[in-house]
This record gives sequence, structure tokens and C-alpha cells, in this order.
Amino acid sequence: MARHCIREARYIPPVQNIGEQPDLFGGPTLCHVAERKGPPKGWQRQLQKWGRCTVMADLETGEFPMNEPAPAPQPVYLVACVAAKLDHPAPARDLYISTWFQKARAYVERQGAPWFILSAKHGLIAPHEVIAPYDETLGRMKVGARRLWGARVFEAMAEQIDPAAPLIVLAGRKYRDPLWPSIKRRASVPMEGLAIGQQLAWLSKN
Repeated sequence: MARHCIREARYIPPVQNIGEQPDLFGGPTLCHVAERKGPPKGWQRQLQKWGRCTVMADLETGEFPMNEPAPAPQPVYLVACVAAKLDHPAPARDLYISTWFQKARAYVERQGAPWFILSAKHGLIAPHEVIAPYDETLGRMKVGARRLWGARVFEAMAEQIDPAAPLIVLAGRKYRDPLWPSIKRRASVPMEGLAIGQQLAWLSKN
């Protein structure tokens, strides 16, 4: 079905073929229009009704349906790092070798959604990033250092994660708290309050 984006209340004359045509608003544009003798019936009235906005017009029928809403962004999973690691550099998803992390990784990969690791040393890291083993944990950081870590992670999130994406956090309080004031409106913690054994069971069955 041929559609054309009308950016203001002005009728663009039809053309016989599809190709690059002069754009009335500056620069060339690709026109995909159907041949007709005049403007679609009622086009001015519809544009006056909606005002100066983007309207998708069906040039085959002359109808002006409302734009379809954009799909909701996928949730993004945030997984805490752990102490148990390989003894050599590896992609972050492989570096952490505790049972909890392996189950958390398997869980988020089953969801088919993007995910990141909250690293005490590196901040926000993608699963494919190759990093060396390290011996740092938020549990040994002072409160001020944890706040700085949270600010650094949130800055990285702003660059790499859709600000409208829901966040699902698989991490303990020490990793959540420095971030929580900035993400609480769109974040959830599905395993909050569960002991480690309960978390392992939850990750296995979901």
C-alpha cells in the first residue's frame, strides 16, 4: 500500500513514477505516490483537524489514518558481577564462573533481550567485552566511592540504553542502591528479598 509522509498542510502533486523528486521543504526526497487526477478528498480538512503534524496518508484510498504507535522498547537486564572468575582475559559473559552468574546468564539469554553486566571495576560492560580478571567489589568500597561508581554507570547507561527501556535488575542491594535514585521509575527487581538458594531456583525455573 503506497503511503506518503505529509509534513505540513500542502498538497504535493502526484508523479507518474517512483524516484528522486524535489522536496518542497528542502533537499531531495524519494516520492512514492500513486497516479491520480487531484488531491485526496478531504485532505485539507483532515490536516486542519490534526494541526501541523506528521500524518501518514494513503494515496491509493485518500484516507488519513492515525499513525501507528511506536513499539515499546525491549527491557534491558542488568546483572551483577561476582567474585569467582577465570584466571585469564575473556568476554565478560564467560569471565564470571559462579553458579549464580551462570544461571543468571542463562536466564537473561533465554529472554532474548539485551543485557549488561554491572562490574565493580569497569562499571557497565557489554557481555561480549573482553576484560581481565580483577579483585574489586562494591562491598569493600566506601559510600562515596559507591556513589561515584553509580554515577559512572548511569552515564554509560545514558549512552548505551534506550531511556524508555524498562530495566530488570538482577543484583544485590550494594549494586542497586548507587543506581536506584536514577532508575527506580523504570526498574524492577524480580528476585528482591530472595535468599541465594531461592534465587538459584527462581533463575532455573523462569
